[in-house]
Amino acid sequence: MLRLLRNNTLVSSGKSLVSAFNGSVAKYSSQIPEPQTNPDILYTGLFINNEWHKSKTGKTFGSINPATEKTVAEIQCAGKEDVDIAVQAARNAFKSDSRWRRMDASNRGVLIYRLAELLERDRVYLASLETLDNGKPYAVAYNVDVPMAIKNLRYFAGWADKNHGKTIPMDGDYFAYTRHEPVGVCAQIIPWNFPIVMMAWKLGPALATGNTIVLKPAEQTSLTALYIAELTKEAGFPPGVVNVLPGFGDAGAALANHYDVDKVAFTGSTEVGKLIQQSSGKTNLKRVTLELGGKSPNIVLADTDMDYAVETSHFGLFFNMGQTCCAGSRTFVEEKIYDEFVERSAERAKKRTVGNPFEIHVEQGPQVDQEQLQRILGMIEEGKKQGAKLVAGGNRANQLPGYFVQPTVFADVQDDMTIAREEIFGPVQQIIRFKNLDEVIARANNSDYGLAAAVFTRDLDKANYIVQGLRAGTVWVNTYNILAAQIPFGGYKISGHGRENGEYALQNYTEVKSVIVKIPQKSS
Repeated sequence: MLRLLRNNTLVSSGKSLVSAFNGSVAKYSSQIPEPQTNPDILYTGLFINNEWHKSKTGKTFGSINPATEKTVAEIQCAGKEDVDIAVQAARNAFKSDSRWRRMDASNRGVLIYRLAELLERDRVYLASLETLDNGKPYAVAYNVDVPMAIKNLRYFAGWADKNHGKTIPMDGDYFAYTRHEPVGVCAQIIPWNFPIVMMAWKLGPALATGNTIVLKPAEQTSLTALYIAELTKEAGFPPGVVNVLPGFGDAGAALANHYDVDKVAFTGSTEVGKLIQQSSGKTNLKRVTLELGGKSPNIVLADTDMDYAVETSHFGLFFNMGQTCCAGSRTFVEEKIYDEFVERSAERAKKRTVGNPFEIHVEQGPQVDQEQLQRILGMIEEGKKQGAKLVAGGNRANQLPGYFVQPTVFADVQDDMTIAREEIFGPVQQIIRFKNLDEVIARANNSDYGLAAAVFTRDLDKANYIVQGLRAGTVWVNTYNILAAQIPFGGYKISGHGRENGEYALQNYTEVKSVIVKIPQKSS
């Protein structure tokens, strides 16, 4: 999820990217427009059929700025009846004679590209709104989240008229070919850690393949999703193609259980993912793709560039306040360099700038809400009780209002400790000692999760040996958190199934129809 715009040029990877977001953001501050620290909140309703509605129950919920703990807006809360209405709107838009279904595939691509252009136009506003609602640093929202969403939409806009079938030679006097057709009405449920990015990841492939959508943003971070909903209308998408319902888990459950929903795409916790999978089997066996949690191993060998490995491992864990599903939360370090790595990692964590996310130099904002704050602090206490050595942080940043946690580092972590097995989803680095390659591969795989992994070494033979042994959907070598619209992303084991991004994502939203035509025999 990491691409830095520097003079409108994307920095691909390596030290330039890491230094830009870890300790040197101020260096690029002159290239970042000033944020709107109090952005206007324009849309707080339910977006159905290209119109704004109030919930049928009249219920609302507060959107809280996690940096101040103050409510910034009251948002309409969707319930089951609202879900029924939105699904019906999406079903009507999917009918075979609808404007959307009859639209040329190339024109679908034009609309998606136009949506990307509108995000580009409103980049400062969207980044500012994301910071207000989510708490992530504005520099990251502006330089990572919004550009990544734009690139993703542009990428899938190009796929709209290229997702085609095959002609297949078969035995007999027959002409056979396949058609790739849209699945239908897709429920999309996105998380709160990367709201703009996750919305683009969901919309892009679904729209490119001709589906219609009912999207539920996380209740903690609905504001940017609602604004982008209005942009879909401005871009020219027909009514009912994109519907957005803010609300809580009951709205998500209503979507997952709805008979007229053909597919659910969910990004979030493994616990909720399991419930969604179960719901599919109870109704219409709807298609389900899940991008869930992780406890990703980050393996550092003794021959690595120490300065770079420390900094990039710090980045791999602490980016986005540790609220990243693929965070390198189990840092395995070869015993020859273990003590030095721990010392340097603790020093780096203590230097991490925590504060007002609208200030350009700030690296770490607040956690998203009170519940997440308490969970992280509870996990830190559990680590202490089980004997892990606290070498940095460990407390709430009490000098600040809001849900701030000190950057925290544990050493002497054992594989069976809670903090080494459960996803913390916060700024807590666990550093674990290992002796040899086969041992670390086995220990890295000794987890229910399999979302991502990394290895740091100067020896590519060692790197390739480790890569082939790791059971993870993405493995980075000498880098971390580098993702792109073209590259599939998803997990093994309970980290989910299906892939986001790249050509693979189109398969999630496509039915394959075989057509077999009898070739008439030549008359004598």
